[in-house]
Parts: sequence; C-alpha cells; structure tokens
Amino acid sequence: MKKIIICFFVVALCGMAQGQKYALVDMEYVLKHIPAYETANDQLTQISKKWQREVEAIEAEARTMERNYQTEMVFLSEEMKRQRAAAIVAKEKEATDLKKHYFGAGGELDKKREALIKPIQDEIYNALKELCEQHKCQMIMDKSSAPHIVYMAPKLDVSDELLMKLGYSK
Repeated sequence: MKKIIICFFVVALCGMAQGQKYALVDMEYVLKHIPAYETANDQLTQISKKWQREVEAIEAEARTMERNYQTEMVFLSEEMKRQRAAAIVAKEKEATDLKKHYFGAGGELDKKREALIKPIQDEIYNALKELCEQHKCQMIMDKSSAPHIVYMAPKLDVSDELLMKLGYSK
C-alpha cells in the first residue's frame, strides 16, 4: 500500500514538473557586465577601507594608552590610575561604537550599499520579471548560487538576454 501511495506522489510530481517552464540566469556573469555595479562595488570597498582605517587608528591609540599605563603604573597615584584606566576604557568604547556605527547592522555601510546597489538590483529584478513574462516562465533561478544544478540546457540560460534588456552587451 505504501509503495502505491509513493508511486502516486512521484507520478503526480513528475506530471506537475513537466507543465512548468523554467529559465536560468547567471547573476555573477550579469553583474560583471554592468559597469555601474562594478563602480558601486569599488566605491563601497574604498569607503569600507577608509572607515576601517579610522577604527584601527582609534584602536591603536587605545593600545598605546594601555602600554603607557602599564609602563607608568608604578609611578601613578590611585586617582591617576583610575583616570587613566577610565580613559583607556572610553577610547576602546569609542572604537567599538565607531565600528558599530560604520559596519553594524543598519550602519553607514549598509545604508551606502542600499543607496548604491539597490537601484541596480531593482532594475535587474524588473528586467527579469519582464523576461519571465515574455518567456512564459513560472520561475527564473540563479545558477551561480545554485550548486545543486548539475547540468542545464544552454537554451535555458537567459543571462545574455537579460544584459541586452538592461542595455548592456557581453
């Protein structure tokens, strides 16, 4: 009885899959051919490196303060020790807060990425939607992020067509 039920489900699934039409797109390939995306990525990298250097400079300052404190500790009064320790903690907190501000969830890097990349993603999404309707597909999958695709018929790949629709050539 179990075998009959399993066979029924397999046949039903195969029948449903035959009626579906799919297309595949290689988003890595597409994005490499969009100059605006490359420019946005370069800008994000440059900004990220600049902000990282700022954070590292404050962290280095905190480490220097700590080393100086350790060296001079024997010569300091209890009040001066507390002040120096508080200053070191404040500097470390400043570095942590700045790191969160720039790189944390909802931070400046996320906002910058949203401003630079989101319009490109929206344009690609709308073009994919049009391609899906044009080809009468139920689904377009990204083959660059789908490692489980072992083989695909080249005619299913609409990457070049997507680039043309976006106004870019290969």
